[in-house]
Amino acid sequence: MPSKSRRPDSSDVTLDYHRELVQRVAGSCVLEVLHQQLWWMCELGGCLSSELVDKIHPPYTWTVRQVVEHCVDAERVFGDRIMRIAAGDQTDLPPWDENAYAASRFGLGNVSHLITELGYLRQANLLLLQRIKPPTWSHVGTVGGHAITPRGIAWISAAHLQHHFEIIEKRCEISPSRNRE
Repeated sequence: MPSKSRRPDSSDVTLDYHRELVQRVAGSCVLEVLHQQLWWMCELGGCLSSELVDKIHPPYTWTVRQVVEHCVDAERVFGDRIMRIAAGDQTDLPPWDENAYAASRFGLGNVSHLITELGYLRQANLLLLQRIKPPTWSHVGTVGGHAITPRGIAWISAAHLQHHFEIIEKRCEISPSRNRE
C-alpha cells in the first residue's frame, strides 16, 4: 500500500499549473518536505534586511513583505481546504482572489512576525496532516470546480512556498540554507 504522503498523481492534482509547480519539488514524502521548509523559513527570514523587504524588484510588482504576507494567506487557505476535504465536505470550495487579499493586508506585518506566523500555520497544517486517517488523504473535493485531494493540497502548499521563496532569493540575491545540516 502506498504511503498516504506519497507524491500526488493525476487524481490528486488536476490543474496543469499545480502539477507543474509540484513537479519542481524534490522528495517522496510531503510531510518531510513541509517539515524541512520550516528550517528554510527561519533561514530566509534571517537573511532579509529592512531595506530589502519593502523594495520593489522589477519586473515584480509586490515587495518581499507582500510576498511573505501572500505566503501566510496561502498557508491559511491550504490548511482550511485540507481540513474540509479530509472531513468529506463536498462543498465546491471557492477559489481565493490572492490580489484582493493582498490589497487589503499589504504593509501590515513586521517581516519577522510574518515568518513566525507562517511557521505556526505550517506547524498546524503538519499536525492536521499527521492526525487524519490515511484513507482521507485520498478524499476528493473540489475547489473552483476542479477536483483535488488533501494530498494534492499538501504538495501544492510545499510547491507554492518553494516557488515564492526561490523568487525572493533571486530578487534579494541571498542564499539561505534550505536544509538543516
